[in-house]
Amino acid sequence: MNIETIRAAFADHFGNTAGSVYASPGRINLIGEHTDYNGGFVFPGAIDKCMTAEIRLNGTNKIRVVALDLNETAEFGLDEADAPQQQWGRYIFGVCREIIKRNGKIGGFDTVFSGDVPVGAGMSSSAALESTYAYALNDLYNLGIDKFELAKIGQATEHNYVGVKCGIMDQFASLFGKAGNIMLLDCRSLEHKYYPFNPKGYKLALLDTCVKHVLAENPYNKRRESCEHVASVIRNRHPEVEFLRDATLDMLKEVKAEVSTEDYMRAEYVIEEVQRVMDVCSALERGDYETVGEKMYGTHEGMSKLYEVSCEELDFLNDIARKCGVTGSRVMGGGFGGCTINLIKEELYDAFIQEAFAAYNTRFGINPKLYEVVISDGAHKIA
Repeated sequence: MNIETIRAAFADHFGNTAGSVYASPGRINLIGEHTDYNGGFVFPGAIDKCMTAEIRLNGTNKIRVVALDLNETAEFGLDEADAPQQQWGRYIFGVCREIIKRNGKIGGFDTVFSGDVPVGAGMSSSAALESTYAYALNDLYNLGIDKFELAKIGQATEHNYVGVKCGIMDQFASLFGKAGNIMLLDCRSLEHKYYPFNPKGYKLALLDTCVKHVLAENPYNKRRESCEHVASVIRNRHPEVEFLRDATLDMLKEVKAEVSTEDYMRAEYVIEEVQRVMDVCSALERGDYETVGEKMYGTHEGMSKLYEVSCEELDFLNDIARKCGVTGSRVMGGGFGGCTINLIKEELYDAFIQEAFAAYNTRFGINPKLYEVVISDGAHKIA
C-alpha cells in the first residue's frame, strides 16, 4: 500500500487538510529463539515492510480510525471504559492508554493506516502497528519519551489490552532498527549492539508454510516451566545462575539425574542456542556468513529435536534448503508452523525457490508464500 493511497483515503474520510505520515517496520530474528524468557540474547533486524499511518490531531477526545486493508472503521475515547471491540483497534487504544498511564498528555486524532507486513507470518505486524502510533504520538505531542520506553509501551499494550504476554524483542526491533544492521539484544539488561549485516552475494528470504498447528496444551508455557525448573535445580549448586542463560552444559550434566529427560532436552537446547548467538556475533564481525548459516541450521536442529517446536512442514522446507545448498535455514519464531528464514547465495536463489515451491506443493498440496526482506530502518516520520 503506497502513501498516495493512504493520503487519498484520509482525504475521503477526514477532509483535505493533510496529517503527518509515520511508519514502523516488522522484523526478522536471525538467530536466538526461545532465549528471551531465559534471560538470553536475540538477534533481530527491522525489515523493509511497514505499518504506515497518516495522523492529524482533531482537538477532541475522540480517536477516529480507518483500517484501510480491512475496510473497517472505529471510533473510541481515551478512557479505560472506551476500549473498542476490534482487536486491531485495541492496539491503538492500548498505546494511548499506556502513554496516559505514564502522564503523557494526548488528545484525539483522525488516522488511516495500512501495511505490507504479512499478518500471521512471524514478522510482528502487531508490534509494527503499536510502534507506529507510539512513535507518532510521542512526536506529535512532543512528549519526550525515549525509544526504550516507547518499546515498553508497545509491550504493555500487548499484555494489558490484547492479552499476549510477549517479550520486548518485537517492539524493540521496530523502534531501534537500523538499515544494514541487525541488533544483538540482551533480554535481561536491554543493552544492545549493532552488527553490520550486508551480505553481498546473498539474499534473505522467508518461506511461509501457511500452516499453524494448534496444540491442546500451551506449548510455550510448558517449555518455559521446564527451563525455569532446570535453572532452579542448577541454582542449588551454582547460586550465580539466575536464568539458563547463565548456565553451562557442564552445569546441566551435573543435575541430569535430578531433572526429567524432557526438561533436560529443553535446557540443553537453550544453553546451546545462547552459545550459537555468541558464535554468530563473532562470525558477523569477520564477515563469515558461512558460519552464520551453519549456526542457523544448528538452531533448527535443536528446535526440532530438543525443544520440539518444529513441525513436518517446517522440517520439510529446512531439508529442501540443505539439499539445494542454501547457506542457512531455520524455523523463525515460536514454531509449530509459520516461516523458515533462509540465507541464500544469489546464484542458487532461483533454483532453490523453484524446487521449494514444487516439492512443497507435491507433498502438502499448497504453495508456501515467499517474502524477500531487506534489513532497514526503524520507526520514522515520512512526511
